[in-house]
Amino acid sequence: MPSSQEGRLRARSSFAAAVLSLVFPGLGHAYAGAWTRALAFAAPPVLLIALVAGIALRVDRLELLGFLLQSEALIAILVLNVLVLLYRAIAIVDAWRVAAYLNRAEEIRARPDRRPHRSPTLGAISLAGMLAVVLVMSGVHVAVAYYDMQAQQLNCIFDPETNSCDPAPTREPSPSAAVSAGPIADPTDAPTAAPSVETPDPKVTPPPLASITPPKPTERVNILLIGADERPRDETYNTDTLIVVSIDPVTGSAAMFSLPRDMVDVPLAVGPAQSVFGTTYGGKINSLWTAATLRPDLFPGNDAQRGFAAIKATLGELYAIEIKYYVSVNFEGFREIVDALGGVTINVQVPIIDDRYPGDDGRLHRVYIPSGIQHMDGTRALVYARSRHSSTDFDRAQRQQRVLLSLRQQADIGSLIQKLPELVQALRNAVHTDMPVNLLPGLLRLAGDIDTANIRSYVFSPPLYGTEFANDPTGWGRGYIITPDIARIREVVANAFVIDPALEALREKVADERATVWVVAGTGDTLGAEELAAFLEHQGMSASVRRREVEFEPQETTIEVYNGAEGRVANTVTLLEQVLGVTAVPVEDAAIRADIIVTTAPTTPQLTPPPGP
Repeated sequence: MPSSQEGRLRARSSFAAAVLSLVFPGLGHAYAGAWTRALAFAAPPVLLIALVAGIALRVDRLELLGFLLQSEALIAILVLNVLVLLYRAIAIVDAWRVAAYLNRAEEIRARPDRRPHRSPTLGAISLAGMLAVVLVMSGVHVAVAYYDMQAQQLNCIFDPETNSCDPAPTREPSPSAAVSAGPIADPTDAPTAAPSVETPDPKVTPPPLASITPPKPTERVNILLIGADERPRDETYNTDTLIVVSIDPVTGSAAMFSLPRDMVDVPLAVGPAQSVFGTTYGGKINSLWTAATLRPDLFPGNDAQRGFAAIKATLGELYAIEIKYYVSVNFEGFREIVDALGGVTINVQVPIIDDRYPGDDGRLHRVYIPSGIQHMDGTRALVYARSRHSSTDFDRAQRQQRVLLSLRQQADIGSLIQKLPELVQALRNAVHTDMPVNLLPGLLRLAGDIDTANIRSYVFSPPLYGTEFANDPTGWGRGYIITPDIARIREVVANAFVIDPALEALREKVADERATVWVVAGTGDTLGAEELAAFLEHQGMSASVRRREVEFEPQETTIEVYNGAEGRVANTVTLLEQVLGVTAVPVEDAAIRADIIVTTAPTTPQLTPPPGP
């Protein structure tokens, strides 16, 4: 018979068994020596983990995120979380009890002549320890439930009956605000005037909203991104940022089309609105939301969605495509979203210097953002995306696209979950869409398949895509306007995904050559030289702008190939000749460390790269 000392040495701590079961159900039972119960408790979580791991490995992460944001999935996760909590609590309590029972059984076996001694103090301490373990375990599940309920709040963003997570729009547009905004110091700052507002005809029944159907697997998907400038003091709601993202699911390619906010005479879709406005909308395009919201007799939809439906239909008519969904964010909300994400890192191609940037206090401020890699908080990113006094609205459109792509590339699911409470609040306050939430998994998977480094970028700016007028020549008082070249815009949209295989192959060879190209501003236009260098970088070259004395302004672009590099970088030379339309010449100069020097001239084409992060 073993001694009592040996019996006590073989005893197992009930508290240790509870802690081990906290780590994983069944470990505490195995520690106590109850192997059958250990396997019984460990089997269900092992099977559950295997199932979840299998799903996670087979499903695209973004698609899985979209699925988990469904109301049904979030409720199921909440229920499962409670069941797992109960299961783990039972496993911890049972391991604690089994260890205590086996300890008493071992003591009886070791000393059958004595009754087992139970210390009330030690028993109370052991019980308290077990309860503490259960409490610690519960904290994890409480956190999961909290994040689950936070995520459930996002579903109101996808409610087609409202334009926010509030039961009704926060502010109705003012008819007077749509028509007049008082004296304007700078025509590019003008709140846009909408056509005259008439009293709705009660006999006219608004047509119903078009039913939203899921896109076909091979169908081009078009989504309208809207950046709204809300000014409560002026009672305005100008949609100053209008970007259509078009995705080709077959090739995984994407294109972004930006329409300047001052574009006028945009064609209207066939419907009641043409009976009042004519075949085109005469106001600036950024005022269409207000004009449509004020006319329920002319535009379909409820009060919350009518303006957005009108923009989708009108831009769809201009581009000759069907725009299925929109996503809108106001500028203040954009700032909150960037801050919730921890900021955004952007490669600033051209410095931003603006002495007249409008601040939240109603005053003009001087802002400066240097070129290079910059990590920006929400306020600075908003300045970068909105500033225009040192450049143009068209350059601003390129910057807005660059910000969107940077946010897309830097979004990480792990970091998003950690910042979920702040992000949810920012999204609830700022974002709304008519996108059905059940389509979110497929759309996120499609977005994840896109190569963001090769997104095609188009800004429909004059003179290529329209004609600009400093003052409205019609006498209608529209100020600075742009009239569209509709045929050319439609041609570009239709052919956005048409790729020249020979040119694409040449670009790949150019990238392999790694040629060093200097761009010299022969005309003194350093901004044009920087844009050309950025374009050549996108073509696979190592291009940069260099200062170099030019005796006289060249009349045409020159391509100089230095020190016999033409044999080593022949494909780069060929591509440059095709792009710039001139013939390269060889030059010998040992002091030059570049392979090629491009000197710009008045005839140099204005080339702009797609926006990169």
